[in-house]
Amino acid sequence: MVELELKYELLCELTALVGDSQEIGKVPRGTRIIVPVIGGEFEGHKIKGKILPFGADWILVRPDGLEELDIRATIQTDDGELIYIYYRGIIRASPEVNDKLDKGENVDPSEYYFRTTPIFETSSQKYGWLNNVICIGVGKLIGRSAVHYKIYQIL
Repeated sequence: MVELELKYELLCELTALVGDSQEIGKVPRGTRIIVPVIGGEFEGHKIKGKILPFGADWILVRPDGLEELDIRATIQTDDGELIYIYYRGIIRASPEVNDKLDKGENVDPSEYYFRTTPIFETSSQKYGWLNNVICIGVGKLIGRSAVHYKIYQIL
């Protein structure tokens, strides 16, 4: 019998700058919050560039406190190619850690679970390989102004 093993490599590190959130309020499934993505940068051994403004995270805070993430943004490589990135994810934390995060306090990422599933779309010939990869992101919040991810490509 052949053993199955998950293999991966670091694709890039990404830091997204975020603006002031818009709290829509209580909706049937929880509390809806929209957080604009206003810039940032990413770098890895195969890809490097900046995050363009006009993206956002459409967060749903469920009644049990878990945050469902729905992020969409455009990134631009340092050689001018555009790539659409979107991902779903979750942030799970204790009520005490959630209170700290809500106040914009920096909390060690070992105290909460923050994972995403980035998908890339591009018409670029050079970066077309991104259309065909599966990735997992491990994130941490940096106060109320930024989020940092390590994005791993599953091989």
